[in-house]
Amino acid sequence: MTNTNALDVYNKLMEFYGPVDWRPPLSPVDELVSTILSQSTTDLNRDRAFKRLKERFGSWEAVMKGDVADIETAIRVAGLFRQKAPRIKAALQFVYNSQGAFSLDFLKTLPVEEACVWLTQMHGVGVKTASIILLFSLGMPAFPVDTHVHRITKRLGLIPPKASAEKAHYILEEALPPETCLNAHLNLIRLGREICRARNPKCEVCPLNEMCAYYQLAMAN
Repeated sequence: MTNTNALDVYNKLMEFYGPVDWRPPLSPVDELVSTILSQSTTDLNRDRAFKRLKERFGSWEAVMKGDVADIETAIRVAGLFRQKAPRIKAALQFVYNSQGAFSLDFLKTLPVEEACVWLTQMHGVGVKTASIILLFSLGMPAFPVDTHVHRITKRLGLIPPKASAEKAHYILEEALPPETCLNAHLNLIRLGREICRARNPKCEVCPLNEMCAYYQLAMAN
């Protein structure tokens, strides 16, 4: 690892991109379903599937009680619908059985780590999905790590070279002040899509190149 500081990275990206104008938060249960739908698809197709699911069933109770085949039909546009449909149905059942309602607001009373553990009891809900729900819906200082964030933070030396994406969640949560998590997460994703790509990264125009272990090594060679 380098001496790169996570807060310095956050500040540099805020100078470069500014704060993110993000959509209004979904309810935690809506975010749960939306995030399951988002796996291995585009944001556009996720949103289409989410809209069709709500239009087709009208309520989460109806989805929970509905036939898996009907859920599959509604979310087909999101891909992997045969995996996602039973996961959504089971997740809604788990929430309802645990809380007696389709609500996850109680999670805000828990420490982030405990809330994450509770969510990951559900099949198909990993640490990334749990972190998305906690950060985006409940405003808690969780730090989702997708492929972009994982790649960039390794290149910067913010996480060890062999750290898994799951381990990276906890490292980055500890390294950043709580109020920075949302903008840090979204700006890192934007950087990964536009500049710090997996192949042929545009290091010469990257705002972080002076603090990047990957770039320094490339320059040395």
